[in-house]
Amino acid sequence: MTAVDERRVHEAFENLEVPEGFKAELIRGEIVMMAGPDKVHNRIVQFVQDQIPADRWDRLQTQDVAFPAEDSEPQPDLVVMEIGADDSPGRLVPGPAVTMLVEVVSKTSVHRDYVEKRSIYAAGHVPVYLIIDPFKAQCLVLTEPVGTSLSADYQTKRTRKFGDPVPLPIIGIDLDTSRFGTLPPLTAAG
Repeated sequence: MTAVDERRVHEAFENLEVPEGFKAELIRGEIVMMAGPDKVHNRIVQFVQDQIPADRWDRLQTQDVAFPAEDSEPQPDLVVMEIGADDSPGRLVPGPAVTMLVEVVSKTSVHRDYVEKRSIYAAGHVPVYLIIDPFKAQCLVLTEPVGTSLSADYQTKRTRKFGDPVPLPIIGIDLDTSRFGTLPPLTAAG
């Protein structure tokens, strides 16, 4: 993508009027719009947020994060950063200020959450990426980011079933997943 095209995409994204009930993200130069999440999704995000100590961490839901080298401004379900890491005004949190990003998988976000955002967050050196999948009833904790651009990934991957605690030592908690709701497994068509 040329600099002119990138600038036009960023301008369009900045000025985009998103209809109520939808959200939009900029993912590697593409504007992606999706329907708002369901209650199972939102409750999971709330359960996670409630367990992260508010005296040490800012816990921001659906906050845009800037990854300029990736031409991306994703809107994770939960952004966790140390209090004071970014006190600037505006809608964008700089990627380097972030300690952990959380995505709860939806029917339309499977590929984005497991593949695209995984490499974007790793390339942005986000220390912890937590993927919560209510269709598989499991959590995937990714740590130790390495690489750049499309080849970026996390060196350490741990999977835990819903009901089992999920250790998040960098945050200082074992995440209780016993109240996480589930959704029917996705089929190849769905």
